[in-house]
Amino acid sequence: MNESGNILFSGVGGQGILLASEITVYALLEIGLDAKKSEVHGMAQRGGSVVANLRYGKKVYSPLIDPGQADLVVSFEIMEAVRYLPYMHANSKVVVNSHKIAPPAVATGQILYPDDILDELAKQNIATYNVDGFAIAREVGEIRAANLALVGALSTFLPVEEEVFMKVLKERLPRKLDENIAAFLKGRAVTSK
Repeated sequence: MNESGNILFSGVGGQGILLASEITVYALLEIGLDAKKSEVHGMAQRGGSVVANLRYGKKVYSPLIDPGQADLVVSFEIMEAVRYLPYMHANSKVVVNSHKIAPPAVATGQILYPDDILDELAKQNIATYNVDGFAIAREVGEIRAANLALVGALSTFLPVEEEVFMKVLKERLPRKLDENIAAFLKGRAVTSK
């Protein structure tokens, strides 16, 4: 676990990407690291791409991640994991939700959703951790907790103890706390094996 790093969160609007990046940044701040984040909403309300950059360390001057500099990528949708391949390097780790959301061209039948999309990451020898965030969310009884399952999986790669995340979750989540904590812990179990 490094005391500094760059985390890129990617997905489509409505998946809770901004909350996931917020929980993560507050956990890093809680342990005394400098952490900064920035997000791009784009066409989020129409199911478009959403990305958040988060950088942490002893001193961070900018939240923006340059291509080839993302140490961790958390992708809330499979295709979004590959979209940000240029931001990864040989030692990047990718936590990817196994859920597929069809972009408009796929939904209208113009193109097919590729079956082997994650093969692009495998070709680059990028370490990929598949998390079925929606299955975890259904299991805990709160479908909107898929994002916390992914944060749980991400948390095992950060220099932050589990109890720090618990403190941040209790402070930052206004409702369905038990379900969100359960999703976080189940996601954490996926990558801590």
